[in-house]
Amino acid sequence: MEDHAAARAAAPDRPGASPLAFDNSYARLPDRFFARLAPTPVSEPRLLRVNHGLAERLGTNAAALSTAAGVAMLAGNRVPSGAEPLAMAYAGHQFGQYNPQLGDGRALLLGEVVGTDGVRYDIQLKGSGRTPFSRMGDGRSALGPVIREYIVSEAMAALGVPTTRALAMVATGDRVLRQDGPEPGGVMTRVARGHVRIGTFEFFRNQGDLDALRRLADYVIDRHYPDVTSAERPYLALLDAVVAAQADLVAAWLAVGFIHGVMNTDNCGIAGETIDYGPCAFMDRYHPETVYSSIDLGGRYAFNRQPQIAQWNLARFAECLLPLIADDPQDAIPDAEAALSRFAARFDAAHIGSLRAKLGLATAEDDDHTLALDLLATMADNRADFTLTFRRLSDLDGADPGPAGDAPVRALFDDPEAFDAWAARWRARLGRETRDDRARQAAMRATNPAFIPRNHRIQQAIDAAYDGHMGVIDDLMAVLSRPYDDQPAFAAYAEPPQPHEVVQQTFCGT
Repeated sequence: MEDHAAARAAAPDRPGASPLAFDNSYARLPDRFFARLAPTPVSEPRLLRVNHGLAERLGTNAAALSTAAGVAMLAGNRVPSGAEPLAMAYAGHQFGQYNPQLGDGRALLLGEVVGTDGVRYDIQLKGSGRTPFSRMGDGRSALGPVIREYIVSEAMAALGVPTTRALAMVATGDRVLRQDGPEPGGVMTRVARGHVRIGTFEFFRNQGDLDALRRLADYVIDRHYPDVTSAERPYLALLDAVVAAQADLVAAWLAVGFIHGVMNTDNCGIAGETIDYGPCAFMDRYHPETVYSSIDLGGRYAFNRQPQIAQWNLARFAECLLPLIADDPQDAIPDAEAALSRFAARFDAAHIGSLRAKLGLATAEDDDHTLALDLLATMADNRADFTLTFRRLSDLDGADPGPAGDAPVRALFDDPEAFDAWAARWRARLGRETRDDRARQAAMRATNPAFIPRNHRIQQAIDAAYDGHMGVIDDLMAVLSRPYDDQPAFAAYAEPPQPHEVVQQTFCGT
């Protein structure tokens, strides 16, 4: 605990002026929900990037965040007025094994801000120093993972996928020691609708703290799911709401070829946002069993297993709610199981709906799912790029133009004739649609992105930043902010990696 005392001693005696108006509801919960402490200051903070649009949504602006006081706040060198920094307590199942105490080991929740849209947002510093939950960690982040999360989370937001956001990233001027040696340090300011996780509920369930479970559930209902307050059984209705949110979220991941990489219950947010971008990645060549995470040796969190794992995580959440749903937890099991069973129907409806949209189908027929799955199987067999296949499919004519007209898509398949056979069935299905070809193409382009944060581009941006060149990040972020637009000047960003550029693994960064 000496390090934590030192961190508190290093913090300023009085908070500094704040560019953000904090109002901290989580800090009003009992002290056993968190540990209060100040961030550990860094030696030479330097602002690398600030998110202009998000800053304005939070009621401030980039200029205010770029001042000396703003940068000091974003680096953790100064606690702003109104903030009440704390490390949240939680537990979690990691790769299926329960860990009774995890918590924010390298992050601090500064507080909450009510945005101009009326939504309450958490403001959290990642890489802000050791906490009582750091275990053997240093509480810091290397700059590479900070850049990665900034790029990917903002790309996800532009793609329309529910996600935490990145407000700013700061270079610390300090070095952190990682497996490959010392690296430059960084701090990221993460913005989220909430940081309560399934693991937060598990923390109190494991302790048998029914009062804390009830307080936590009431807090989540009040903040994220107020509509369930009027339900006859609000805690069961909360389970239903979280099941629906997670089903929709994972379906959105699959629609853009995203692999979270570490779907532990402590990385599963109750608010239904994508959270904790560690060893995540977007697929290049499609294969349903794709894994990038260096720590997922058994493929537990492979692309095609994400729906199954989400439901498994939700079962852990349901176990936590049993004593709230009924006085005798055994009596609550049938209702909880029924709620969990609704995950499959909700996910299937969202997933099939997204696949129909990706194929340009505005109406529904029974065989649409088979048509989509057959395309995916053909893509896997022929090593076709996931994003480019659907994007180029968007531009094809509904009438058969022959191999020459389909050349942009055919070229993605090892055996182009395999695509021809599927395309004939697709065009027959399009013939039963009512909208014209131009409208169908426009709708497909609004659904199938041209640009995703490809792994090799992210690595190039990180490498350039390590060499002091931020322009690569700026160009990449500009492209990714408009993922559904054709951007001829940046066409190269849509291309898959060359063989020597392929990124085989992604890493957690802790």
